[in-house]
Amino acid sequence: MSAAEIVDLRSDTVTRPTAEMRRAIAEAVVGDDVFGDDPTAQDLERQVAALLGKEAGIFVASGTMANQAAIAVHTSPGEEVLLEERSHVYLYEAGAPAVVSGVQVHPLPGESGLVAADTLRAALRPPNVHFPASSLLVFENTHNRAGGKVLPLEGMEATARVAREAGLRVHLDGARLWNAAVASGVPEARYAALADSVSVCFSKGLGAPIGSVLCGTEEFVARARFVRKRLGGGMRQVGILAAGCLHALHNHRSRLAEDHRRARDLARALAALPELSVDPASVETNILVIGVKIGRPEEWCAEMARLGVRIVPFGPGALRAVTHLDVSDEGIARASDAFGRCARMLREGRSPLRGWPG
Repeated sequence: MSAAEIVDLRSDTVTRPTAEMRRAIAEAVVGDDVFGDDPTAQDLERQVAALLGKEAGIFVASGTMANQAAIAVHTSPGEEVLLEERSHVYLYEAGAPAVVSGVQVHPLPGESGLVAADTLRAALRPPNVHFPASSLLVFENTHNRAGGKVLPLEGMEATARVAREAGLRVHLDGARLWNAAVASGVPEARYAALADSVSVCFSKGLGAPIGSVLCGTEEFVARARFVRKRLGGGMRQVGILAAGCLHALHNHRSRLAEDHRRARDLARALAALPELSVDPASVETNILVIGVKIGRPEEWCAEMARLGVRIVPFGPGALRAVTHLDVSDEGIARASDAFGRCARMLREGRSPLRGWPG
């Protein structure tokens, strides 16, 4: 089966550059960004900062690098970072806060990815020689582990207010902030206004091959530039990458609504299968979390892959499917059919990991 025939729902990071994006990359005007003279990278940084209502921005290789640079700038060794217990920064960044910044992470329970104001207030430690100083609150919007949920603006405002009153700085991991803005109708700058720094990613829903931008004050970005260099992120003719991000920024944001609609279409189709647990009403953006009532997630993934559809396990008893610009309506129909065929196979006691019974 060729790559073109596979419906890849593992993540929105699997997208490939469009022909138009490849052309923009090929024609990019470049310079040496470490010397500060790559015009395309600088154009991207200015445009993203303006869109987010921040003074400045810095292009980095990944969302993890953006988040870790922000943590390094906002904290000092021995302090603690407070965040929702399923946050990307906590679960999926290889323990970087401890290694890169020497800080500990204090995970807090949340509702659909949001730490409530009262939860944060109760978690704040009083000044005491035994306690680390709490210095940073991190939001993630949309929230991956919560199933692509959009954090409500009012709830974020209330929690950020508690953080400010306690003297904490605020960082927004906005890897999929573009999705949040399209789904909610709230401009990205409204969300970004709640935070001292915000990172946005171009290699997920927007479909660029590489890159994130981290924004904040000019002083913050100057310090982040130093951290980026320390992390090995000082790249040279980076305008080749920035050009793809610029194309995505100008051409792929509004079409995210198509991804959200296709995720809901898939959810409605799967809700009819008794072997799965899916709530179409809970799908807000492009991430669909699917509960499995029969078989193991690994069995579903193996058989779906054989049928030309790629998905991933998402914890015990769950799968994740993510729609993106490389998934069409025809792809959603094929995925729905494959789920149905897989359900029938498992219902009959067959498993791609165990073989036929007997």
